[in-house]
Amino acid sequence: MPLKRPNHHLIDVLKIVAAQCVVWHHLARYGPLSDDLNQTAPELSRWLFDYANMAVQVFLVVAGYLAARSLANRPRAEAALLPTLWRRYERLILPFLLALVLTVLVSAIARPYLDGDLVPGVPSMAQWLAHASLLHSVLGLESMSAGAWYVAIDFQLYALLALLFWLARGRAWASVLLVAAMAVASLTWFNLDVDFDNWALYFFGAYGMGALSWWAGLRSNGSRFARVLYATTLLVGLASLALAFRERIALALSVSSVLLAFGNRQLPLPRHLGQWVRRLGNSSYALFLVHFSVLLLANALWSELDLEDSDWALFFALAVWSLSLLASLAFHAQVEQRIARWRAAPVAGAGVTAK
Repeated sequence: MPLKRPNHHLIDVLKIVAAQCVVWHHLARYGPLSDDLNQTAPELSRWLFDYANMAVQVFLVVAGYLAARSLANRPRAEAALLPTLWRRYERLILPFLLALVLTVLVSAIARPYLDGDLVPGVPSMAQWLAHASLLHSVLGLESMSAGAWYVAIDFQLYALLALLFWLARGRAWASVLLVAAMAVASLTWFNLDVDFDNWALYFFGAYGMGALSWWAGLRSNGSRFARVLYATTLLVGLASLALAFRERIALALSVSSVLLAFGNRQLPLPRHLGQWVRRLGNSSYALFLVHFSVLLLANALWSELDLEDSDWALFFALAVWSLSLLASLAFHAQVEQRIARWRAAPVAGAGVTAK
């Protein structure tokens, strides 16, 4: 039986906060707006530049938590590896490619007004094919958007987790053991070598801790074994930090602990606030996809305005952030949800026929 989604909104809150941090990191990093923002609010700009991008670790842990929940509760008839991977690929790639088309169009508009490396070049056919296959980072090709690398890593991580589930052959204890072993390998070896940073093995420590926190938080007979393995993996992760401290891993371990402690608890919110939290949480992937296009247009406009008073940069950045949120809500409603309905239509039709 599919697991009913809890009503507490904790995961949505984590996704919302992480998504905003990523947007503000890019506002503080790219283009002439970031230069003036650094003059207006240097301490804030420096913090956003240095630390806000670590919010990606929150996405990794939450993604692992949700992926484990989804895969563990998938009926055996739907658990075949290749169809599972295809469904995930289809879910990621269709909005991603449409967002890339938007980025290419916006880049053509912004290119005459911006210097430097902010605006991606006109993509070649090889770049399109590499992005469509989610191999652009592995092949070392120029990214067509600021967040393109994460989409590829997300699919790799999901594929690796699905492979571990498949190897476990439906045995929950084996799935937990394999995930814990892979997470330990990532935390103590792969994540220490930047040569692996285009591969899932580099990030699986955070992703695997998210998956383990879901198992460990269950109220079932087998959850004690999962809690032991979670605690063991957590201790190994902490020990690895003692040898080579990494702030991003410390954050990932902390977020996984929060999910373990509160992931299955309700977080009551007023109805209207809860609806907005759910809505913004659902559109976090859309924000990840479309905010770079908004940022390009905004930097082109900021460059053209050429304001003498850089104090306006912070207010302009707030406006860009707000427009990015609106764009993500529109993209989620008009693109992601339409794609989801289109993908679900054949399945629904097959179900009616079978009856």
